[in-house]
Amino acid sequence: MRPNATLLNTMDNAVPAVAATDHPVPNDAHLPADLRTPLRPDAFTLSEEEKIASISDHFREIMTLLGLDLNDDSLKGTPRRVAKMYVHEWFRGLNPAYQPDVKLFDNRYQYHQMLVERDITLFSCCEHHFVPIIGKAHVAYLPGEHVVGLSKLNRVVQYYARRPQVQERLTRQIAEELKNTLHTNDVAVLIEADHLCVMSRGVNDTSSSTLTAEYGGAFDRDQALRTEFLRLIGK
Repeated sequence: MRPNATLLNTMDNAVPAVAATDHPVPNDAHLPADLRTPLRPDAFTLSEEEKIASISDHFREIMTLLGLDLNDDSLKGTPRRVAKMYVHEWFRGLNPAYQPDVKLFDNRYQYHQMLVERDITLFSCCEHHFVPIIGKAHVAYLPGEHVVGLSKLNRVVQYYARRPQVQERLTRQIAEELKNTLHTNDVAVLIEADHLCVMSRGVNDTSSSTLTAEYGGAFDRDQALRTEFLRLIGK
């Protein structure tokens, strides 16, 4: 067990401004096949502006079929607003151009205890009903020869969250990306989230939440280390 830890609760949750290319190269190839977000081969044929224009047209049709009057001042701009939200915000993690550039730094302080960043704001979207998933992610790793800038942990979480998702896959995607980036298997990820598909439809249960976890390396082997991680994030 490692009794000491650096516990970090950062507020740097802003998504970086990245110029997306029209035809980026898919970047999930390094993930196991079962963890890759399902994408068609022609997913990036259209530019972002072309996608916004087409989604706007389709959403206008949906609103019309629902009987809404798009001549109303409050509604007439909604189709394009929704389209821009989908492409630039909710689903920007589908575009590899927005993948965070994670740089490592030499661990010159020789810090080798657990480093924990908890309560990372998580906003995603249920791929079954296209309604929000809202929660927190907690991540930890054991530094080796290198450490990572703290805000990059947030950015990795947000990059994979900003897609149509299921929480189980999201948890493992984040863990695998951190392992790949940090060059260590000693990674832990825990997500606790509320799913509006459960809260606002179907069973209409507003009191339950969903927890998923993925442990790698020492966190998988060492029960005491896992217990310490859970204690530090309040679980």
